[in-house]
Amino acid sequence: MTVGILVVSHSVAIATGTVELARQMAADVPLVAAGGTDDGGIGTSFEAITDGIEELAAADAVVVLCDLGSAYLTTDTALDFLDDEARARVHVSQAPLVEGTVAAAVAAQTGGDAEAVLAAAASAGGSTLDDDARPGGTAPADEAAPVDGTVASATVELVNESGLHARPAAEFVKAAAKHEARVRVNGVDAKSLLAIMALALPQGASVTVEADGPDAQDAVDTLVALVRSGFGE
Repeated sequence: MTVGILVVSHSVAIATGTVELARQMAADVPLVAAGGTDDGGIGTSFEAITDGIEELAAADAVVVLCDLGSAYLTTDTALDFLDDEARARVHVSQAPLVEGTVAAAVAAQTGGDAEAVLAAAASAGGSTLDDDARPGGTAPADEAAPVDGTVASATVELVNESGLHARPAAEFVKAAAKHEARVRVNGVDAKSLLAIMALALPQGASVTVEADGPDAQDAVDTLVALVRSGFGE
């Protein structure tokens, strides 16, 4: 299933910049920016949103993310003018624009359907760091526990200079998603981009990968090799 993503913002720069950022981590996902008014000013455009949905017509579903309340109103108006079949393909997310778009794009890149992409975007709403999740802290007790029935695990050191920032985190998630296994990294879900980014692991940090399921050992081996490679940086 192909899920396209439409980014609606009052600012041309914010919409295009968000799309550009998401493309760095999800190159195969159709992403369209609908920013600003028709004359390039600050505001939203019914025509730009309608054109963006049309541009994503080849996708099986479209997820829309907006920056402010009036962007949702303009989007709702645009959706009211679609026929029933086209309208059923479009899903509007309430997630934060930038974080939600990045998380949604990575979920779409890994083959997620509309429901999975919406869920990934929604997870951005709770992605703020508390004291224990900041660099040098520890994960909450319920997240730090090993995977039940762990059948494979390994610990490796981060070697890339920038640590586990957005692009390497996205590569990690995409690799984890290919395996039929439940995988955790330093106590958090290895298939959640925002959870991994919230760890804020720097160069030299220890990365512990644990997995269970049919592909557990292969998942651990693949992810460890990815970390040791420095994610190609």
